[in-house]
Amino acid sequence: MRDLGTGFRYFLRGQRWVARHGKQYGFGLIPGLITMVLYVAVLVGLALWGEDFVSWSTPFADDWSSPWQGLFRGFLTAVLFALGLLLSVITFTAVTLLIGQPFYENLSEKVDRDVSPDGTAPESGLPLWHELWISGRDSLRIVLRAALWGVLLFALGFIPVVGQTAVPVIGVFVTGFFLTEELTAVALQRRRVELRDRLTMLRSRKTLIWGFGAPLAAAFLVPFVAVFLMPGAVAGATLMARELMGEETEGEVPSAGSGNLSPSGV
Repeated sequence: MRDLGTGFRYFLRGQRWVARHGKQYGFGLIPGLITMVLYVAVLVGLALWGEDFVSWSTPFADDWSSPWQGLFRGFLTAVLFALGLLLSVITFTAVTLLIGQPFYENLSEKVDRDVSPDGTAPESGLPLWHELWISGRDSLRIVLRAALWGVLLFALGFIPVVGQTAVPVIGVFVTGFFLTEELTAVALQRRRVELRDRLTMLRSRKTLIWGFGAPLAAAFLVPFVAVFLMPGAVAGATLMARELMGEETEGEVPSAGSGNLSPSGV
């Protein structure tokens, strides 16, 4: 349970870091705003034409009598829009990080330099196009995993009582894990940590990851909040990545659970 509180403190520390560095915060907002516009457009499209899509995809219900046809297609339209909302929450971070790769790389490096005792930040040594390729490839893998979990939890949500109590809580923790993976990837990719090693590393400290990611996932459920929290989330994830890698952070003593988890040692 100690790790749970530590993860939440990293979440708060990241927000405080960007609050003290207004220029970095401003640049960090740009990718989130672009992604938000794209997602709002998609959701508006679902709201406007979702019913037409459901009618087109259910021709077998054309001859159903009233009110069953309307109830059936209305239910499917609502499910389609709800699923779109769920997937938008799950994929928002991955898409924002992909769009904002140069912005967040720069922010993460500045965090590393700011808290490193020697004022340096790890560098991958890879060209930008290669970093973008790795980021896009890994993000797609994570989004597919998260989407499968999302669809499963969405279906379980229809189970009476359990679907309205336990499933939403599980959903927040699952989403929080995947959000944290995407966010820490910005710093860990610069350290040349592969996706498989990153997942192994995060699974070894699940409560730390949940402490950071679950509050973030819950906050992301509120419209537009994700845009304003993203820069601080990247900063906090960079600080947490340093602990996961066992790196010294200026002014802090590493927690008992941290260790030198290099890619070869995972």
